[in-house]
Amino acid sequence: MDGASVSVAVVASRTEAEVIVGMLRSHGLRAAVTADDAGGQYPQMQIEGVRVLVAPSDEASARRLLGADDDTLE
Repeated sequence: MDGASVSVAVVASRTEAEVIVGMLRSHGLRAAVTADDAGGQYPQMQIEGVRVLVAPSDEASARRLLGADDDTLE
């Protein structure tokens, strides 16, 4: 994803984040995973969660798809 991004979810694992990203992408949204875990090599570093990012223009659609209009995933 190029440019700015917005976090729409923080989850416990990279796997869970990848599933969410796949679902968002299947609906035509631009989404990515970010985590401070050395590219997945050190999953124990995911203690602060793994973020799902989307383009600002896709935020409302992503939150609607996630059922998170009230920010419950963040």
